[in-house]
Amino acid sequence: MGDVWREVLSVQPEPERWIIVTAAVLGLAAVLLGPPWRIGRNVVTIAHEGGHALVALLSGRQLTAIRLHSDTSGVTVSRGRPTGVGMVLTVFAGYVSSSVIGLLGILMLMSDRITALLWLSIVVLAAMLLMIRNVYGVVSVVGTGAVVFAVSWFTPSEIQAAFAYLFIWFLLFAGIRPVFELQSQRMRQPSPHSDADQLARLTGLPGTLWVVVFGLVNLVVTGLGVWLLLF
Repeated sequence: MGDVWREVLSVQPEPERWIIVTAAVLGLAAVLLGPPWRIGRNVVTIAHEGGHALVALLSGRQLTAIRLHSDTSGVTVSRGRPTGVGMVLTVFAGYVSSSVIGLLGILMLMSDRITALLWLSIVVLAAMLLMIRNVYGVVSVVGTGAVVFAVSWFTPSEIQAAFAYLFIWFLLFAGIRPVFELQSQRMRQPSPHSDADQLARLTGLPGTLWVVVFGLVNLVVTGLGVWLLLF
């Protein structure tokens, strides 16, 4: 265990520039292209519901359940005051979580903590697994964690670095597309249960305004992440 702990906390060499750029291109392609997006969208849902769950706990709410569905939707259930700042922040967190997690990952990659990033991802997934309440959710979280563990445990540092950069680039870019999907869904089939419409009821501001806020936050965070890592 001592050896494992030292390995996790060790500093890995930064990969060559072309690996970072290639990972960025592949991460963006995984968001824009249909087939990889249908698979990667499950990871975005994990980040989305994880954001709801974390902010709920930080705001003093009692987290009771997380469910992930095969159509890449999800729901996080918490108990507490049905109104107020804590509830607003909890609902708001979902659609910005992927990009924010991507930015935090970039900060770790900039300090060359590649293995620590991968193992931290595994720890977070394991903690989230405790609150999953449906079979598909368990399969989704365990499958994602298994991939990250396999890369971090069985592959050389170069492969770990390439995977970590691809993983973080994807999360950074993936925060924007779900916002467009949200607005498209609201136009086709309005639902009072969407995050934007819940925020509209909580704050009195239009749901479309909250969709715009989601998009602006993710664009700013994504732009900052690109600038930090590439420029």
